[in-house]
Amino acid sequence: MARGGGGFDLLVAGHVIVDRYLRVASMPGPDRTEPIVAERTELGGTATNLARAARRRGVRVGILSRVGDGFPAAFRALLVREGIDLRGLTSVAGAPTPTCTILEDRGGRTRMLIQQGPMAALGRVSLPGAWWRSYRWLHLGTGDPSYYLRLARAARRARQHVAFDPAQEIFYRWDRSTFLALLPLTDLLFGNRAEIARAVAWAGGGGPERLLERLPLVVRTEGPKGATAFYRGGATHVAGRRPRRTRTLVGAGDAFRGGFYGAWFAGEPLDRCLASGNREALARIEGAR
Repeated sequence: MARGGGGFDLLVAGHVIVDRYLRVASMPGPDRTEPIVAERTELGGTATNLARAARRRGVRVGILSRVGDGFPAAFRALLVREGIDLRGLTSVAGAPTPTCTILEDRGGRTRMLIQQGPMAALGRVSLPGAWWRSYRWLHLGTGDPSYYLRLARAARRARQHVAFDPAQEIFYRWDRSTFLALLPLTDLLFGNRAEIARAVAWAGGGGPERLLERLPLVVRTEGPKGATAFYRGGATHVAGRRPRRTRTLVGAGDAFRGGFYGAWFAGEPLDRCLASGNREALARIEGAR
């Protein structure tokens, strides 16, 4: 997908989150206590991680999200310095800022607790103003399914392309009927093995090819094994590689998508888009991003 002239490439709808990482030697069992050996606070969230990775690859990108009025000014300033369009980042007075507490052990395993804040329910939130129609693609990540259905329909009326990436929320925020209602409005579905398996089951079973009855392209991430793109007429697989070290697994999938879009908007073929995504994910895991 070659980059056009004016306007923006990609608007990413999803979470902007304050991530609080707590490192432990091993995960505590029920009714057990485990000492914290290290902690750090970072800017995170599906929309943030994806947009930053895409911007590093030259994508003209913006964020559509909601935070509380306590969202750190330093994090907002960082996104501005990186050249990310924040017209769609709304601060909601009196609301808690979305925050994720992430428990990590030495093996890279994680447990997460999330405060959704103003991202919890968007059913009555108005769609963004006319400015968002300057984007050619809309990426729907984590967020309120009812809001995203409205957003996808509006994008289609505006002749925008839509990508769909529910991530882990496919297991607890989406249901079969809502998911299948959105799928035909999209051009591209992202997911890992478990997420695509859930999507396939909702579509009637079989393999990822079953989803191609409803949309033209499915991209499945497969950890160190790489990634596969399924399309009408075939599939393309690009192998990955195991990280030399693991700083964090959190955000690796978002980084993959950002890297994928970097090559996608540069007009590269699918195998190079997948390879670009693999590289960004690996860099995130190893701590180079």
